[in-house]
Amino acid sequence: MEPDPGHAGVGNRDTHSGIRKTRFSATGALKGTIKMQKNSLLGNSLIWFGAAVSIAEILTGSLLAPLGWWKAAFAILFGHLVGCVLLYAAGLIGARYSLTAMETVKRSFGAKGGLLFAVLNLIQLVGWSAVMIAAGARSSHGIWSLPVWSWSCIIGVLIAVWIMLKADELKLLNTIAVALLFVLSLILCFVIFHGENKPALQGTASLGFGDALELVIAMPISWLPLVADYTCTSTRPKTVSLLSASVYFVTSCWMYFIGLGAGLYAGGSDIAVILTGAGLGIPALLIVVFSTVTTTYLDVYSSEMSMLSITKKIPPLATGIVVCVIGVLAAIFCSTGAFEEFLYWIGSFFVPMIAIQIADFFILKDACSERQNFCVSSLVIWVAGVVLYRICLTLSPACGSTLPVMGITALLRIIYVKLTTLIAGS
Repeated sequence: MEPDPGHAGVGNRDTHSGIRKTRFSATGALKGTIKMQKNSLLGNSLIWFGAAVSIAEILTGSLLAPLGWWKAAFAILFGHLVGCVLLYAAGLIGARYSLTAMETVKRSFGAKGGLLFAVLNLIQLVGWSAVMIAAGARSSHGIWSLPVWSWSCIIGVLIAVWIMLKADELKLLNTIAVALLFVLSLILCFVIFHGENKPALQGTASLGFGDALELVIAMPISWLPLVADYTCTSTRPKTVSLLSASVYFVTSCWMYFIGLGAGLYAGGSDIAVILTGAGLGIPALLIVVFSTVTTTYLDVYSSEMSMLSITKKIPPLATGIVVCVIGVLAAIFCSTGAFEEFLYWIGSFFVPMIAIQIADFFILKDACSERQNFCVSSLVIWVAGVVLYRICLTLSPACGSTLPVMGITALLRIIYVKLTTLIAGS
């Protein structure tokens, strides 16, 4: 039985309407707008294909090289399976209620309690923008030796231009961008896996399997606060959610394997070295810069939607520009050596969140509502889940941190609601 959407979502979508005309996403696919025009199944598939094809995914895959080929491969496949099941669940909740991602959170944490997660999502989007700009700047510097900070500024300016362009101006550019991104992936596959070199099948003890699993799961989890933005207008909730998660699963695994291969075959994940080694030169520079700009645009644009969940007083374009500027400054002045820890923090915040949402939606059938300002019980259980996640990271269980934290957090939520219902009824 499908939950009754009731009052959910109508006012929010009306408020958003007219802010922007239809725009094409960083992937070249129809992304929709804050007006929430409907995407086709193909459009949603292209969105998640483009979301997965990125330097960040390749970089994270290269971090798994110490495990060796077979253990890392299992971590990639199993971790993506876990993460994409959660991605499917989050997308389905938004599609069933016709709510954007941050609005679905309010159904479990209350109208004001949900604002906490909109803020956390803004922070992670700024973080991802900085990571992508920094990675693109370093790779561009490796191809053409302008200072890294100047490449960060160039990429930032291009992103700012990107978010100010109109739909018809973006359509052709983004179509070219997604084609270049796809070509980049094929070239990397050929350069890394073609030849007589064999990967090191035996890894080292510098990375535990549980930690590696979390690095994989963290990537699809980073999209949990966004996925419903693209499924909420579909008339086929299960189909669009399953297709989105499946496309992301396949494409992201592909990117991770490219990164793993770079770490094992090429001894590193420096995209610039690999591309220049293939003799691409200036075309390599264009591919790196163009793909970085369009991929980061996805984060910047999503930050506008998160801000609208917090306040309607700030124009979306202003939010996008501010996030872009902060991303550039962070890329220049902050160390990106904490990339792994950044991914872990994403997991610690959003794994307990989605566990509570899944328990409420699939089992408890709306124990809370966004008509409440705060759902205190959900917030307390969420805090307990965050603490538990951090503890699990220190213990490094073989199954990773996500699975036990998901199970315990959801169980705590179910037990609490059942007990309070039983007490109220007695």
